[in-house]
Amino acid sequence: MVKRLALPAESGHFDELFGACVAATKGPFTPPTLTAAWKTFFDQLGSKGLDDLDRRTQTLARQVQDNGITYNLYADSTQPQRPWALDLFPLILTPNSWKEIEQGILQRARLMEALMADIYGPQRLLREAMIPPALVHGHPGYVRALQGVDPVGGAHLHLTAFDLVRNPEGRWMVMSQRTQAPSGLGYLLENRLLISRHFPQAFEAMNIQRLAASYRVWVESLKRHSPAGGASHVALLTPGPYNETYFEHVYLARYLGLTLVEGSDLTVRNERLYLRTLSGLEPVHVLLKRLDDDFLDPLELRADSTLGIPGLLQSIRAGHVLVANAPGSAFLESPALLGFLPALCQRLLDEPLQLPALDTWWCGERAVLPTVLPELERTVIKPTYSALPHQGGFEAVLARDLTPAQRLDWAQRIQDDPDRYTLQFHTAASQMPTWASGSRGLASRPVILRVFAMRDGRDSWRVLPGGLARLVGANAQVASMQRGGSSADVWVQTDAEVDRSTLLAASSSATVTFTPRQRLVTSRAAENLFWLGRYTERSENTVRLVRLSLEALNGEDTASASLLAWLQELSERQGLVPQGVPSMLSKARGSARRRVFERTLIESLDQDQHVTSVGFNLRALHQAAFSVRERLSHETWQVIDQALTRFRQDCAQAVAQPDFSTVQALQALDALSSSLAALTGAQTDRMTRDDGWQLLSVGRHVERLGFLSEALLLAVETGAFEPSKASDNENSSHYTALLSLFDSSITFRAQHQQSRELEPLLSLLVEDDENPRALAWVARALRSRLAKLSQMHSEAPDALGRVVPHLTQWPVDALSTRDAEGRLSALEACLQACSKSAWQVSDAITARYFRHTESAGTVGV
Repeated sequence: MVKRLALPAESGHFDELFGACVAATKGPFTPPTLTAAWKTFFDQLGSKGLDDLDRRTQTLARQVQDNGITYNLYADSTQPQRPWALDLFPLILTPNSWKEIEQGILQRARLMEALMADIYGPQRLLREAMIPPALVHGHPGYVRALQGVDPVGGAHLHLTAFDLVRNPEGRWMVMSQRTQAPSGLGYLLENRLLISRHFPQAFEAMNIQRLAASYRVWVESLKRHSPAGGASHVALLTPGPYNETYFEHVYLARYLGLTLVEGSDLTVRNERLYLRTLSGLEPVHVLLKRLDDDFLDPLELRADSTLGIPGLLQSIRAGHVLVANAPGSAFLESPALLGFLPALCQRLLDEPLQLPALDTWWCGERAVLPTVLPELERTVIKPTYSALPHQGGFEAVLARDLTPAQRLDWAQRIQDDPDRYTLQFHTAASQMPTWASGSRGLASRPVILRVFAMRDGRDSWRVLPGGLARLVGANAQVASMQRGGSSADVWVQTDAEVDRSTLLAASSSATVTFTPRQRLVTSRAAENLFWLGRYTERSENTVRLVRLSLEALNGEDTASASLLAWLQELSERQGLVPQGVPSMLSKARGSARRRVFERTLIESLDQDQHVTSVGFNLRALHQAAFSVRERLSHETWQVIDQALTRFRQDCAQAVAQPDFSTVQALQALDALSSSLAALTGAQTDRMTRDDGWQLLSVGRHVERLGFLSEALLLAVETGAFEPSKASDNENSSHYTALLSLFDSSITFRAQHQQSRELEPLLSLLVEDDENPRALAWVARALRSRLAKLSQMHSEAPDALGRVVPHLTQWPVDALSTRDAEGRLSALEACLQACSKSAWQVSDAITARYFRHTESAGTVGV
């Protein structure tokens, strides 16, 4: 096996597989010896050995896709999410190697906290000229509003991340540090879950340290530092679903049991932070933020921020909320600071700095320029203050990739404004093995390791025994998934006993009083759940309507003019075809008019322009679900995501046919109908019946009541039940179409066989209290859900529930009786009342529960 594995890293790079730097040689290649760790790993592959790695790679890619793990270069609701890139092999760290990293990171975490304490406290370092004022007061991440403010719980930082590279000599070195909102904690968990399952024998045999205990201790530490102690309510603040790492926010919130919130979910009242929920304001004691500091508070930071919470900084100053990390730590992320840390460590900790950084020079020191500018080709040019364009930043540049003219241009820029630039000498990063699927061999790629230090006590830290390995291009020295790199799991071997504890705290012999907690539903989550229900129902309705229209145009029997008029009008009202499409009313089957309508209907299936198509509704469903993904099971999300992907593909195939394939369009609709049925089952049977689910159910019933009542009313208006104008065949086609649209064909045949009388039809579609598609059943269910939301009995509903009519006031014989003018006036009045009430309830729900602008007594006023 060694011969098949003997593809070394590039010359001048440390090879993780063989544990040595690869030297250039002109003689015959001699296979080196695998490290003990990698030999054990490959020995545990099983009888198939390397021959099974292609299959495992394909399985891994499918699992990433199925689990919905995404990282978006730029989130775009109109495009599929970008799958997370994960390599099959882990980066393996031996106990000795990890000890070197762990000790150095623990020291650097203490140093970062000491720096924050001084800069936002006495500022001795500035007075002693240990750190240039331009790197603090000149940094856009320094928050003057918090100068002199004691941190809540006595600590500024609770999580720090450090990006490391191993140089050709095999020494780990710091390349950069992250303190504002370090990303990766969620992705590395998912990486560990997937890779450890692919190599379970190796994972156990190699004594790999587990991760769960570190997360548990970290969350417990956050609570202990907060004003409310162990009873603290911890929320995770996300910028929202358009952020490139939103998947991680959802995953972390679910894994750690935190409330996932956006800025609009929170409010500050009397200097305290609260969460807006359906049941009122709930206090938040700890806010784990996942957005940059300058977006946190539009009152004191960026005034144009829509992601933050007005008044948050004042709540911090008052000591009522712990924000992790404390705002104002961004200046610690400046690469220019790396060159000053050895002296700062000696001054603040009275210790030499253990884990070195790459040689880094701030060009703002005038004495530096004559030394480093001649060496520009060997450096990475980095922004001193920020990479963000609105803060005058730029992306890091590897100088050796520039042309001589470009390097001269950069040198001139540096001389013109030296403070903005920091130069870091480039090193050849170590390379780890990756599996190149299909090649039956290995490839080596440079790796950058991100490790995390977590606060686990008042004055103590622990390093998460793992990390996020990022595989980058051969010339890269910028750790960024935005540049299209991939990731790898990180296995840390231990000589001690593996900590197999879980997120659950260790059991105690003391008696603990259990207090059940109701799951909080934010107004934003409630609104998304409401629309998830509506778009699910709307998608089902439009699928049935399009399928019914295509079948009517291609059936064995010629559809009547009134049936075609009803289908066309209903399709236009639902936005399934653009306005102005030629009428399909024609006596000849396959006529030009009908074909134009049919082609337009098929072409519009997945369009967004000028139509609210089936695809449009499905994407809206997907977006609503994505916004509340933390509340949905993995299987439910999988059904939604796969349904959208497959429908797009099926529609593209149907439209690609020379004459637009009706058969393929119907197959696409059938497949989607099955997926929506599975989703309905998941919503019905796999979600907790809290207020969020009640609103999802209300959304479905509002949509069903409005759609079915309007469809039946339109059938009346287009003469579907006019006996003088309809033959038996025409009546039969109308009845069949209505029963299909109401999804009640089987029930009708079982109860009334082949009857084509109006009274049995209305009995099933309007009055039947046991048919979930009947208007009476929908109205009763809607009143019940509204009563539970308002915590009132369904027999005595509040004003919102009273908007929904009781259909018992219209007995079926009255509904089927014509007045003196020959109209079904009672039926029309019933249907109009149902339709009107559906949209009144929708508006009132929005005002009361989402916008909080309407009280219970003003509904319908």
